[in-house]
Amino acid sequence: MRMRIYIFLVALLFSVNADSAPHGDQLYVTHCSSCHGLDGMGGVGVPIALTSFLNSVSNEFLKKTIRHGRPGRIMPAFAYLSDAQLVAIVKYIRSWSDKPAPVEDTTTIVGDRKRGQQLFTKYCIRCHGEDGRGGQGTGVTLSRKRDLPIIAPALNNPGFLAAASDVMIRDTIMLGREGTPMTSMLVAGLSEEDINDIVSYIRSWQKSSIESIQMDRHARQEPPVIVMDSPYGLDETVENLKQAIIDQNFTLIRVDYLEHGLVEEGKENKKQVVVHFCNFDFLFHALAIDPRVGMFLPCRVTIIEKDGKVQLSTINPKRLSKLFNNQELDQACDEMYGVYSKLLEDATL
Repeated sequence: MRMRIYIFLVALLFSVNADSAPHGDQLYVTHCSSCHGLDGMGGVGVPIALTSFLNSVSNEFLKKTIRHGRPGRIMPAFAYLSDAQLVAIVKYIRSWSDKPAPVEDTTTIVGDRKRGQQLFTKYCIRCHGEDGRGGQGTGVTLSRKRDLPIIAPALNNPGFLAAASDVMIRDTIMLGREGTPMTSMLVAGLSEEDINDIVSYIRSWQKSSIESIQMDRHARQEPPVIVMDSPYGLDETVENLKQAIIDQNFTLIRVDYLEHGLVEEGKENKKQVVVHFCNFDFLFHALAIDPRVGMFLPCRVTIIEKDGKVQLSTINPKRLSKLFNNQELDQACDEMYGVYSKLLEDATL
């Protein structure tokens, strides 16, 4: 009898553990698919289901990439996921390949760094950018010509350098990556010694720790909205704002009640107004950098009168750009922050 109870408890414990184990497919859908696509073939993020990619990267590389992300690029860090969740996601991603994961080789590649810099400038800079800063824009969408299935990654990125081994970098340069613009540099005429020199140069960029960079980004938190009080009444503030929008070469789209469409028509709160406007040149520029910026464009300012006081508010683009982990977008949103602040100032002078 005791033996039966023991067997039952062991079976029950096993079933609980099995049920509570992370489901990689569900985790992938929740955390990864919005950028990399449900099938892993990319979108805002790069395609990760390419056979040439999966058959050339170790599970350790995938785990480190998910954990640390790519600071300043579009790939965020998933520091809050558990190790078990990382393993589950990697296992699911690995299921797209019928080959086992390559074993990570941590051998240090020794080469001539100065000569590698010369070779990098000649053969690599066209795609990977000066100092390895990477291609501009995002994944496989609006951000570049459609004949390129993937942008060149930033090789000087601390997240990449922390995840990629010397051997992986060397093999990628030697063999290329089918399905991307990355061709074999051996075929292009470089020798193995040349490639070792390039790897040595790329590795020389590894200076800053992942932790310090990510702590710095968290330290630079911005308030979610820009808020200013107006000394004028609601109607005059709205007119001031409309004129400021025109003066800044924005297109005034419409003025509407904030509750329009949310309550029965005619019952909107007349003391809550939203002004919609747009600069289409900026819009197209921002969308080319990162299509996700469309979530907070076109621009709008909310004006509310309460207890005799009028207040203007709008989203803070600098706060949103930090969420997108894209230094190129940071610059555009810094510019937009200045425009928003100027509009609110001009409307309340």
